[in-house]
Amino acid sequence: MPSPLNDAALDQLFREARTYNAFLDKPVTTEQLHQIWDLMKMGPTSANQLPARIVWCTTPEAKERLAGHASDGNKDKIRHAPVCAILAMDIDFHEHLPWLFPHTDAKSWFDGDEEGRKVSAFRNSTLQGAYMILAARAVGLGCGPMSGFDNDALDKDFFADQPKWKSNFICTIGYGDEESVYERSPRPDFDTFNVIL
Repeated sequence: MPSPLNDAALDQLFREARTYNAFLDKPVTTEQLHQIWDLMKMGPTSANQLPARIVWCTTPEAKERLAGHASDGNKDKIRHAPVCAILAMDIDFHEHLPWLFPHTDAKSWFDGDEEGRKVSAFRNSTLQGAYMILAARAVGLGCGPMSGFDNDALDKDFFADQPKWKSNFICTIGYGDEESVYERSPRPDFDTFNVIL
């Protein structure tokens, strides 16, 4: 039976983890990106859909291209991060269900229902994006997840050959610069937003 994580692990994943607006001049390796994927892919999604698709922008050219679709406040964050991940979702994720979820004919649940697939892909890719952030923290990196970009323009640019891929959010990744974090915003206690019935 699993044991609770120790305080150091909980601090690294949650309590002391922060959103970084800048990163140290220290590279993130391809091996670390593989480590992130190998952790995040283990998180649960409905019927093992795994609809997230990730483009890891690691070169100055790729980051500049991505920055061109971002709001002014996010452009430099993207340009100067060691890695910037485009977390996207595949609307046709169901095509992979015969091998990802072989227990039953799950593909048939989604055939002919693109709107339903969009809802499910958004929900489950968002879950995977959260797993990505926790996985990056687990391997010793920091993250700066962001909206603030033109989804349609980004999709036309980066996913022209995959028209069923749609961007969800962007996340910068690297060794976080502690000087770039804001004072922590309020985190309410349990009774503020929770009900036990």
